[in-house]
Amino acid sequence: MSAEAGPASGGADERVRRVRLPADRRTPAAARALVRTMLLEARLPELLNEALLLTTELTTNAVEHARTELDIEVDTDRNGLTVTVTDFASGSVDELIVGVRNTTSDITEVAARGRGLLLVDHFSSRWGTTYLPTGKGVWFRLDRPGPGGSARPSAGPLRVAEPEGNGDGTPSAAAMSELMQLTPDAYADEPLPEFATGLLTRVAEMVGAAGGTVRLDRGDGLGTQVFARYGRPAREGNELLRVPLAVHRPYSGELELDAAPSAYARPLAVLAAERLSLHLENDRLRRADVRRSTWLTFLAEASELLAQSLDVELTMALIPQLVVPRLGQWCAVHTTDEWGRLRLAASSHADEAMLPQLHRILQETGQDSIQSRLREASRNAAQVPLGGPMEGFAVPLIARGQRLGTLAVGRHQRHRHDPDEVSVLEDVARRAALAIENARIHAERRRVAQTLQQSLLPPVLPVVEGIGFAAEYVPTGDDAEVGGDFYDVLPLPDGRWLVVVGDVSGKGVQAAAVTGLVRDVIRVLVGDGKPLPEVLGRLNETLVERGGGRYCTLALAAVAPGDGDQLDVSLHLAGHDRPVLLHGGGGATFVGAGGTALGLLDTITTPTAELTLKPGDALIFYTDGVTERRRGRELFGTDRLRESAAPLAGYSADVVAARLRAATIAFSVEPPRDDIAILVLRNDTP
Repeated sequence: MSAEAGPASGGADERVRRVRLPADRRTPAAARALVRTMLLEARLPELLNEALLLTTELTTNAVEHARTELDIEVDTDRNGLTVTVTDFASGSVDELIVGVRNTTSDITEVAARGRGLLLVDHFSSRWGTTYLPTGKGVWFRLDRPGPGGSARPSAGPLRVAEPEGNGDGTPSAAAMSELMQLTPDAYADEPLPEFATGLLTRVAEMVGAAGGTVRLDRGDGLGTQVFARYGRPAREGNELLRVPLAVHRPYSGELELDAAPSAYARPLAVLAAERLSLHLENDRLRRADVRRSTWLTFLAEASELLAQSLDVELTMALIPQLVVPRLGQWCAVHTTDEWGRLRLAASSHADEAMLPQLHRILQETGQDSIQSRLREASRNAAQVPLGGPMEGFAVPLIARGQRLGTLAVGRHQRHRHDPDEVSVLEDVARRAALAIENARIHAERRRVAQTLQQSLLPPVLPVVEGIGFAAEYVPTGDDAEVGGDFYDVLPLPDGRWLVVVGDVSGKGVQAAAVTGLVRDVIRVLVGDGKPLPEVLGRLNETLVERGGGRYCTLALAAVAPGDGDQLDVSLHLAGHDRPVLLHGGGGATFVGAGGTALGLLDTITTPTAELTLKPGDALIFYTDGVTERRRGRELFGTDRLRESAAPLAGYSADVVAARLRAATIAFSVEPPRDDIAILVLRNDTP
C-alpha cells in the first residue's frame, strides 16, 4: 500500500535512474553523486542545494534506522526531479500522508516525524511514503521555479551573529546544506573537537546565538569536559537552550546555545546535536573496539607470562603485578588450604605505602569484613562486591572444577570498574587459576619425580678401607621427569665390591620402571652368587621379555684387593662408554672393550677386561649425559672428558667427581638435556 499512488512526475525528456546501495556510511555521498549527475544532465542546477540536502537526510536516516540495503531512484524531467529512497526493513510504521509544500514560518508546527522529514516537509514541493511487502520508501518532489512552480527560499549572504537565511528569518537551503554536509576531517589526529566546533559555529550563526558550548563526558573518570565552544560565555540569568546528545553509555553530554527564542532555534539545535551524536557514537564504538583489542593483547600477554612460570609461589606473586595499576588500585590473591581456609598468598597496591594498611584490613574478621566477603565469593563461586574502606570486588579462582581461592581487586581511584574491565578481570582470574593449578600439578610431578629418582640411587656409598667411592648426579633440566641414569655399589658374596653404572633409554615413569627392574635383577642375581657374565645374560633376557622395547647400557666392575697395595678390577661393559683410567702419576686413558647393549638382541657379547689399580689410580665411570653435553653444535665429547680428568691425578675420589661435574655443567649455559652420572673408584691405599 502507499499513502499516494506515487510521486507525480512525467512528461517529455523524462530520465529515470535506479541504483542499489549498501547500508554503509558512504551511501549518502554515493546518493548525492547520483542526484548531482542527474540534475546536471537535466539542466536543473537551481535545484542542486535542496536536492542534495534532502537526499542526504533521507539516505542517512535510512542507513541509521533501517540498516538494510537502499534503492535510490532519481526521476528528472523538464519541470523538476523526484527522488525515492526505499529500504527493506520489516515491521510496522506510522502511516504518513502525502504532504504539500509547508509554508508556515514556524518550523515547530511541522509534524514531528523525525528531523529528516522535517526538512523534507519544509523544502520539497511535495513528498510522501510508499509501502511495499518488502519495505517502505520515502520520496520527495522539487519543482523548477517559474510560473507553475512553487516558490522556494533563496540563499542569502552569510552573516556572523545574525540568523542566516531569508529576510523573514527562515534558514536558507544553502546554509542548511552546508550545515548538513559538514563532516569531520578524516586525516586529522583528533577530528571530532574541530568538527564539533565547526558545527556549533554554523548553528550559532544560523540562529544568531551569542555563544554556545558542547559538553561531553566519555565515562573515563575525567568527568564532563568542554568539547567545543563558540562565542562568549553565557551571562548569568540568560535563558539557555540545552539539547542532550543522543549517545550511549558511558558517553553523555549536551549542546548549549545562548540564543534568543525563535521558531528555528530548537529544531536546528536538535538537528546539530543529532549529527554530532552520530559521529560521537562512531567515536565511542571505535574507542570501544580499540579498547577491546588492547584488552585482548593484554590477556594474551598475561597468559604467556603466567604460562612461563611453573613455580606456584612465583605464579601467585605475578598475578597482582599484572592487575595493578591497569585494572585496579590494589589486588590480593588468597588461596585455599586443605581445610578450606583462605590465606593471603600475594598482594600489591599502586601506592606501596598503603600495603601495611591493606594487609591489616585483609586480616580483619567479622560479618562485614573483607575476609567474610572473600569466603562468600569462594563458597558461592560468584563475584562479590567489597565495601569500604578498600572498595572493589572479588572473583573466585576456579580451575578444572577445583576452588583454589579468590582474586580481590580494588576500584580505580577516580571511577568504578566498567563492564569491560570486569569481564577482563574475570578472564584474568580464570587464566590465573589455571596457571596456579598447572604450577601445582607440576610441583607435584616434580616431587614425585625427585622421590622416584632418589629411590633409584643409593642414599650413601659404602665406606671401604683402601677403596674410595664418590658419585655425582645431575638430573635433566626438566626436573619433573625421571631420568634413566643410575649407579650403585654393592657387596658380592665372595667379599668383592661391585660397581654398577647404567643408562636406560628414554625418560619418565616407564624408564624409571625399567631402571628399577635392572637394579633389582642385578641385586638378586649377584646376591645368589651368579657370575657377572651370567648376570648380564639373564638381565638381557629379562629386558627382552619385560623391557617394553627399552634397552640399557651397563658397566659392571668387581673390585677386590690384589697383590700388595693394588686393586684387581674385573670390568664388564654391555654397550656402555669405556671408563677413564686416571693414573696416580699423571695421564688418563680409556680402558675396556665395548659389548652389546641389553634388551636389543636375544644373545649378547660382553668382553671382560682385567685391570690393576695402583695406589692413587682411579677409574672414572660416566653416562652419555657427560659426553653428549651440547654447546650449540659442539659436544663435550670423550676427548674433552679425558683432558679434563688428566690434571686431577692425585686428588681424592670426591674431588675428581666434583671437578668433572663442574667442568661438564660449565661447558654450556643451557640446562642439561640428559641426566649426568659420574662415579669414581679410587685406590686409596696410602
